[in-house]
Amino acid sequence: MTTVSAERLATIFVEVADTLVDDFDLLDFLHMLSERAAALVDAAAVGLMMADQRGRMEFMAGSDENVRLIELFQMQNLEGPCLDAFRSGVPVINVDLRAAGDRWPRFAPQATAAGFRSVHAFPMRLRDHVIGALNVFGHGNGELARSEVPIMQALADVATIALLQERAIRRGEELTEQLQGALNSRIVIEQAKGAIAQARRISVDEGFEVMRSFARARNRRLSDVAHMIVDDPSIIREFPQP
Repeated sequence: MTTVSAERLATIFVEVADTLVDDFDLLDFLHMLSERAAALVDAAAVGLMMADQRGRMEFMAGSDENVRLIELFQMQNLEGPCLDAFRSGVPVINVDLRAAGDRWPRFAPQATAAGFRSVHAFPMRLRDHVIGALNVFGHGNGELARSEVPIMQALADVATIALLQERAIRRGEELTEQLQGALNSRIVIEQAKGAIAQARRISVDEGFEVMRSFARARNRRLSDVAHMIVDDPSIIREFPQP
């Protein structure tokens, strides 16, 4: 893990725990969580998947575009570390993808072909209630030290508690309903960031950052901005340069 001061670590955990704000944006929160997790252990990429209303895992956020494709492949083939962690409620630690063909015959070769060499998965859980999982990919050996594993699991647990707390304190809405709405919004967001990337001739990841910066500057939700772009792509001209 990269050297992180106790002060920085505390700041990250406070940031992840703070969902009780008037303008709480679930999708932005999940993207922030994946980015902070990647920075904590100097990971190549982090993906986050959560269960929908029917208990099926769906990709929700990732630290970059490449991990989104791998996570979607995992869902399509119903095998991989994130699914194992979600089903068992137990972390999957220090798996060498090059030697994981027997465990995940379809997922492991695909992840290796994408340039990843190691993977870990942490269930997002509160006691026996598991709502999703956090996938951590590495380019190199990528083994987590013994001290890093509880930190990453604690980060996932704190995020879970924060999400469940937000559900309970806000309008009494079911978290599954909130996640389903976020999933529907994600489809529009994917379309919108692709439109920005094409219009600006930049990468999809840069397109997402442009959209998120615009949303924050205007105090708008990501999903609202995404709908604006899909409805009227000419608005992209008003967005800041990446």
